[in-house]
Amino acid sequence: MKFLLRCRPNTKKQPTGKKVAIVGAGPAGLGAAGILLCSGHEVHIYDALPEPGGLLIFGIPPFRIPREGVREGVKELVEAGARFYTSTFVYCGEKPHEHEALLLVKNFVDLKDLVERYDAVVITTGTWRSRSLNVPGEDLPGVHKALDYLFRIYAHQLGYLPKDKVYPTGKKVLVVGGGLTAVDAALEAKLQGAEKVVVAYRRTINEAPAGKRTIETELIAKGVEFRELLNPVAFLGRDKLERVRFVKMKLGAPDKSGRPRPEPIPGSEFEEEFDTVLVAAGEEPTPPGTCLGIEFNPDGTIKVDEKNMCTTRRGVFAAGDVVTGPSLIGKALASGMRAAQFVDEYLRI
Repeated sequence: MKFLLRCRPNTKKQPTGKKVAIVGAGPAGLGAAGILLCSGHEVHIYDALPEPGGLLIFGIPPFRIPREGVREGVKELVEAGARFYTSTFVYCGEKPHEHEALLLVKNFVDLKDLVERYDAVVITTGTWRSRSLNVPGEDLPGVHKALDYLFRIYAHQLGYLPKDKVYPTGKKVLVVGGGLTAVDAALEAKLQGAEKVVVAYRRTINEAPAGKRTIETELIAKGVEFRELLNPVAFLGRDKLERVRFVKMKLGAPDKSGRPRPEPIPGSEFEEEFDTVLVAAGEEPTPPGTCLGIEFNPDGTIKVDEKNMCTTRRGVFAAGDVVTGPSLIGKALASGMRAAQFVDEYLRI
């Protein structure tokens, strides 16, 4: 994956003497770094994880996004002058208490300090917080967020996290959701030795965000059971997960997303034994925190001026999923590159 596609030795601009801090080394942050380096600015990239790449390295299986390609792109940025500060969590306001990356963090930096030290700051911290189902028993041992489950496995495989921090995979695994995270979690559970893996989705395969073809070829063809129109309403067990209570669903009128709304069928509840649940109900934005007058939208994304990608704090820009919500890698990359162009214009005023 190349991030300096527009920057070649004969096109790189002369140094401007301006310094930019990028908070987050995922697709948006790396894309922004490439454009800013090409524009002649000094670029420092801060990330809570021990190597750049974000979800490309720590949340997506290598068969989907080859890690070596990501590392080649990062190497290209370093050779162009980018400086990375890894295992460094940038916070705004109070220090964070709940974030999977905290397992690997060694240093903390206050966003206020970056704003004072740099000519511009770009926030590209993505969507690392998984949504909860808000059903009884979700805090039982054996019930995990699918993204956290994948993160810990990959962090261990990469040598950054001890084995005892990896969530164990049981014999009977339920994955809740219909997106790519659900697909990846189900496949990983099979690789980890699960005897039975079921993916439950409250709509049908035709509405699943992962796509019908992906589900058929990557899940069903490999022995994963995909159940449509099914939703868990409770996780049951004494000291650990033992059973899941489901309700059958039907499709109603379209909701705000344009897809048919799933509606529970009265009297259709039933229970089934599972010892592991992986919840893949979508992700939420994870900005550094609240400070500096930076405002947010009702959905938790950072509010930016669409004309220049600037936040409500002058000199602080934002891009990627922390602005748009969960999206595809290409969209996040393009968002970071677009924001970088506005940062360049701002620095040249």
